[in-house]
Amino acid sequence: MNRRLLTILLIAFAIALGCSFIVYRMVGNRLMAVAQPRGANVIVAANDVKIGSILQATDLTTTQMVGPLPKGAIVKKEDAIGRGVVSALYQGEPVIDSRLAAPGSGGGLAATIQQGMRACAVKVDEVVGVAGFVTPGMRVDVLISGTPTGVTTSEGPKTKTLLQNIQVLSAGTDIQKDNEGKPQQVQVVNLLVTPEQAELLSLASNQTRIQLVLRNPLDTQEAHPPGVAMAGLFTDTNPAPKARPAGVSHKAVTNVYVIEVLNGGKRSEQKFSAGEEKQ
Repeated sequence: MNRRLLTILLIAFAIALGCSFIVYRMVGNRLMAVAQPRGANVIVAANDVKIGSILQATDLTTTQMVGPLPKGAIVKKEDAIGRGVVSALYQGEPVIDSRLAAPGSGGGLAATIQQGMRACAVKVDEVVGVAGFVTPGMRVDVLISGTPTGVTTSEGPKTKTLLQNIQVLSAGTDIQKDNEGKPQQVQVVNLLVTPEQAELLSLASNQTRIQLVLRNPLDTQEAHPPGVAMAGLFTDTNPAPKARPAGVSHKAVTNVYVIEVLNGGKRSEQKFSAGEEKQ
């Protein structure tokens, strides 16, 4: 075979092979771009962060998330560092703007208080606090028990539902002093209330005994219980018999039988009561 012709065939084969490789790379890259959509960087919690904490740079990390980002997701660390946490964050969870306090408001319990609301501390029974029956985020009703002052009554102590569907901000212990000046631990629960409700709780905590009862957070309907007094616990629920009016007598009703007697052309009747013997 002519050497010149062989050289031309080799060069043509090399060119075809190069073009095929270029086309393969271009088509392959486009297919990979369609199969693997590009992700976006989002800020997530590097560890568990408790409510009331102030975010530090060590609490945050960046990860890539494929698909649409959650509403309000923070994509820059600078937008989250130094802000208070109003809802606990867990490791690997995206940091949402609504889960953080406003910039400059700091951390702690104050950052969790909504605009126009107040945090009111209430002393509760030790069993309620220690056993963890009341934890942040739960909903409770506030019951008060005591004896009304300035009211002449023989019913004894009373219990009344003072507030309903109240959110719990925090639960823990506080150090207070007793009558002898010695420090003692007291179970304290902070409730999220309006200013008017805070006044009611302040007065009730000084004059009555407060008890919290849990309720289903999905149950937002308010009940209207009338309250109960100590005397009402021992009252017989069966209605008492009505007294008979004076001077009115009731006679027993008896059955009267009538017998018609025919004697020839005469017709007569005989009457006697039930049980009475007639001959």
